Amino acid sequence: MSDLRIDIHTHVLHPKIAAKVVEQLQNHYGVVPVGSGVLDDLLARLAHAGLDRAAVHTAATSPAQVIPANNWAIQIKRACPQCLPFGTMHPGWPDFEAEFDRLEAAGVTGLKFHADFQGFRLDSPAFRDVLAAAEGRFVAMFHVGDRLPPDQNPSCPRKLADIHRDFPGLTIIAAHFGGYLHWPHALEHLAGLDIYLDTSSSLPYADPAVLRAIMDRHAPERMLYGSDYPLFDPGEEVARLQSHFDLSDAALERLLTNANVLFPDA
Repeated sequence: MSDLRIDIHTHVLHPKIAAKVVEQLQNHYGVVPVGSGVLDDLLARLAHAGLDRAAVHTAATSPAQVIPANNWAIQIKRACPQCLPFGTMHPGWPDFEAEFDRLEAAGVTGLKFHADFQGFRLDSPAFRDVLAAAEGRFVAMFHVGDRLPPDQNPSCPRKLADIHRDFPGLTIIAAHFGGYLHWPHALEHLAGLDIYLDTSSSLPYADPAVLRAIMDRHAPERMLYGSDYPLFDPGEEVARLQSHFDLSDAALERLLTNANVLFPDA
């Protein structure tokens, strides 16, 4: 599947809660989402953009949501060949090893962590136990950064760099060029490490010179295209990315296909 174009960062919501969650995203980020968040809308936008597959993320905002969130990921895995669903885990869930076994048995090979929404810190001891169980088994997508200063924020580039140091066998994707609103810190702590960075939810907000410095310092094969649908349209984000960095067609194609290596059996 080496030539498949993959959007590494999307979200698909259950139809019963999609409108509510989209409204919450708008209120938190101050961005009017372009999409409805339902599967058919995502698939139509992927096709229009010339993209083949999308990683689809969910995050349990409480321990009680772990099973329902992972049930949704498993349901998407069974129903949507174009989707690469990620499960989730919360450090408050007591039997994460058994849940990881269930995800693996269902063919779910990724985990999404959004400490800011999930209500824990990336440097919490309980979360370290989860990471130890996930190391070597799953691709881990981390939301990084937000409105609080890095030392106060539940997630930040330095905390993720510490995780990479302590769990070298964990395959890490740092969302948002390594840190939403924390881009100078991403440049300092994450750029150049043997982790992956995705391009989602950054181009309209970050200092272009800082993003360019991150791109220049990081291995090009470890940069991944991500749209953050439903906040942004996958096709529009491809065009924005190419224009923003004046990418050649070959460089853009590499960004769109780098993620294939993470899903060899998909």
